[in-house]
Amino acid sequence: MTDEDYMRRALELARRAEEEGEVPIGAVVVCDGRIVGEGWNRPIAAADPTAHAEVEALRAAARGVKNYRLTGATLYVTLEPCEMCVGAMFHARIARAIYGATDPKKLVLKNQVVLQGGVLAAECGAILSNFFATRR
Repeated sequence: MTDEDYMRRALELARRAEEEGEVPIGAVVVCDGRIVGEGWNRPIAAADPTAHAEVEALRAAARGVKNYRLTGATLYVTLEPCEMCVGAMFHARIARAIYGATDPKKLVLKNQVVLQGGVLAAECGAILSNFFATRR
C-alpha cells in the first residue's frame, strides 16, 4: 500500500468523526506494512481534551502490539498535528508522520497557560532520579 492508500483510510475515519459531531480528523498507525492502530477525533464524546485522532490511533496501536514504543511506525493523519500530538509521537518513537492538510491556526493559541516551575523542585527531582537510578 502507498502513503495515499493509508491517507484514504485516515479520511474514512475523519468522516466517522464528522458523523459523530466531532471535528473531522482521522489517523492510522502503520507498522511493517499493516495498520496497527486507528483513531478519529473524540474529545466531545470521550469528554477528554487529549482524545485527538492521533492520540486515539497511538493508544490503539500500543494496545494492539502490547508496547507503548511503536519504533519504526508511521502515523498518517488528515490534519497537521498539534504540539501535544507531536509530543505523543515522540514518546511512542514514531519514525515518520505524514499529514494531509496544513493547520493554518497551528501556532495561534486561544488559551494561554501560565507555567510556573520550582515548587518542591528538589523533592520532585529526587523521586525521578531515584527511580531511574534503580533501573540502571
